[in-house]
Amino acid sequence: METKAAPDKDELLFDSVLKTGKGFYALFCLMLGLFLWGVYGYSTQLRYGLGVTGLNRTNFWGFYIVNFVFFIGISHAGTLISAILRLCQAEWRRPITRMAETITVMVICYGAANVVVDLGRPDRFLYVFRYGRIQSPMIWDVISICTYLTASSVYLYVALIPDIALLRDIVRPGLRKSFYALLSLGWTGTAKQRRRLDIAIAILAVMVIPIAVSVHTVVSWVFGMTIQPMWHSTIFGPYFVVGAIYSGIAALLIAMAILRKAYRLEGYIKPLHFDYLGRLFLAMCLLWFYFTLAEFITTYYGHEPTEMAAWWDKISGRYAVFFWTMVVTNVFIPFTILCNKRTRTVAGTVTASVFVLIGMWLERFVIVAPTLANPRLPWGHGSYMPTWVECSELAAMTSGFVLFYMVFVKLFPVISIWEVREGRERSVQEVVERVKNYMPMVA
Repeated sequence: METKAAPDKDELLFDSVLKTGKGFYALFCLMLGLFLWGVYGYSTQLRYGLGVTGLNRTNFWGFYIVNFVFFIGISHAGTLISAILRLCQAEWRRPITRMAETITVMVICYGAANVVVDLGRPDRFLYVFRYGRIQSPMIWDVISICTYLTASSVYLYVALIPDIALLRDIVRPGLRKSFYALLSLGWTGTAKQRRRLDIAIAILAVMVIPIAVSVHTVVSWVFGMTIQPMWHSTIFGPYFVVGAIYSGIAALLIAMAILRKAYRLEGYIKPLHFDYLGRLFLAMCLLWFYFTLAEFITTYYGHEPTEMAAWWDKISGRYAVFFWTMVVTNVFIPFTILCNKRTRTVAGTVTASVFVLIGMWLERFVIVAPTLANPRLPWGHGSYMPTWVECSELAAMTSGFVLFYMVFVKLFPVISIWEVREGRERSVQEVVERVKNYMPMVA
């Protein structure tokens, strides 16, 4: 496809859309291969049923529900962080909001897809709408996730409109230009349109914060509203929300580093962004440790027999390796890296993020598997280990998210160009005025 040259100093920001290198195709083929392998694994499950997985009558939840909670948690990276930074008028947010918002929309779809895979028979998903009862936390989950996906998609799209109009103006006539012309909604950048855009984004930012918090709270209630050992807990709501934001920031930092390197965006995504997000990352690390400690020390102090069976299975039993690996990767490694300014660099924060994503996935596994292996009802203990089918689905969901993100990057600028330009034009003066307003007056 031929295009006109981007006519300004922000030409680099159009490269992700207008230029495609060999690395893009190589990664795309690799992710597509993993995704197709997962599709083959799922086709095997459809042919032979859930018996090809490690699920059983005791451990009726496994990898699929772990993946569901994990991906829904990562979705908090985008809309929530972007909305908070916008409302706080943090000027350094401008180059990273688009990346964050995109993660939310992409990953929440794959999180919800895990529930359909877990059903065994996907047609049964329709029963939720035909026979669902509002008394069930499962229905609360469906409502909150659908609401969050809708709000996040609208929030992303509204902030995209000015950049879609820019692409409409530089792309040669053809199908792609018609596509951008349709999505740009006649945007010309007038003062009236800008004012309406600012109002719409502000309203959406206020709306999505409570929606985002409610989503992972409701996800936690799917567990907490039962009487299973170590699930029936009032702390699960905030515990899940903190864990979601923690893993979400990790995903955002990794995406920032990859896109920064791939598209030579060092002039836009600077070490400062990694440092500032790294400080927030450190705060979430300590909060996650606090909630985890509170959960485990409360259970131990109560010493209720069925609770302690699951507790010991995590601490020193069959799942001890997963538990202690979770502790090391979620607390000791990231805290050591992030508490030191010399290591809170681009490489340091990305390293911490990789370990945190591993640790947060293990956290979900440690929540699900040991409890179901030690049920409260006296029908005997069970055990769970995943099969290649479940591992294939995890690979498919991860690679599918990457593919989805790559397609988005080829269609739209990965950095909000209009926000960056707006920052250059007026943010310095606005910051000066804000500082003057809250500084003490001299008598």
